[in-house]
Amino acid sequence: MILVALGVKLFVAKNAEKAEFIRHETLVNEAMECLGAADWKCAENAVRGLLCDAPHDTNLQLHLAGILFEQERYEDCIRLIDSLGYADGDFGFLKKKSAQLIREIDELGVERSMHFRVEFEGNPSKSDVMEALAVLEVAYDSLCNLFDFRPENKMSLVLYRSREYQGMGPRPDWVAAIFDGKLRIPVEMMHYREIYRPVLFHELTHSFVRAMTRAKVALWINEGIAQVVDGSRTQNPRPAGAPPSLNSLIEPFVKEPSADVAERLYWYSQKMVERMLARNPDFVHFREFIQSLRTMETDEALLKFYGVKTAQLLDEVK
Repeated sequence: MILVALGVKLFVAKNAEKAEFIRHETLVNEAMECLGAADWKCAENAVRGLLCDAPHDTNLQLHLAGILFEQERYEDCIRLIDSLGYADGDFGFLKKKSAQLIREIDELGVERSMHFRVEFEGNPSKSDVMEALAVLEVAYDSLCNLFDFRPENKMSLVLYRSREYQGMGPRPDWVAAIFDGKLRIPVEMMHYREIYRPVLFHELTHSFVRAMTRAKVALWINEGIAQVVDGSRTQNPRPAGAPPSLNSLIEPFVKEPSADVAERLYWYSQKMVERMLARNPDFVHFREFIQSLRTMETDEALLKFYGVKTAQLLDEVK
């Protein structure tokens, strides 16, 4: 009888240990997925859950500080770092950057946006910042209605002058405004209304598609959707040169050093999305396709919603 009781206790203990391991691994995977998709609210919940298990884990503490920063909760970020007693390295950078952004926003006299977290470099004027936010707010409302989707998190806007603020890695000369998880807009562009309005709309569309798919979207689909939505290149003629390969359509276009090749990548992406919509122009169907990319591979979703694969779309456009 005693042996049976001991066996039951061991069985229960092992099950509890297994359940705890599964819970922890689930939190780790959730945190990684949310961080990769820049879903800061989701990431904060997962990281705080992990910190309950390991409250002194410096890496988790740093991730939490960074998450607070990305949510524009600069005061919370500073308080967290002060409570931990860190002053150097990445913690020191986040504290200094948070204090700097609080000061710069106050000096410019700009109220914090409900939908955008703004960083700037090179002393942009208040009018430049306000104009960018005004255009983006209009575009934000339009895209919310178009996609029937409202992002959970603020979107990051970087107004820059120096090339170092263009984001990670070197950029070819043809690159100006880009979206790499953040909307990066050169301040000088704000002086040319006919240029910056469609550009801001285009880049914000990328941000919406990324949020809708949790960053699980092929480059050609994201670029094609953004061009169809902003409509600025619809009448562009077929560019000269060989059609792109399938691989080149899923790699970041901003890594392409040749402006001519980049032009072909953008043109073919738009035409491939247009071919999709020619099969079924219903936009509710299109929204469901975009959202399905969260859980389905590209060709799997294309077959389900449009009865076609990527290679066939490319062949039809060639």
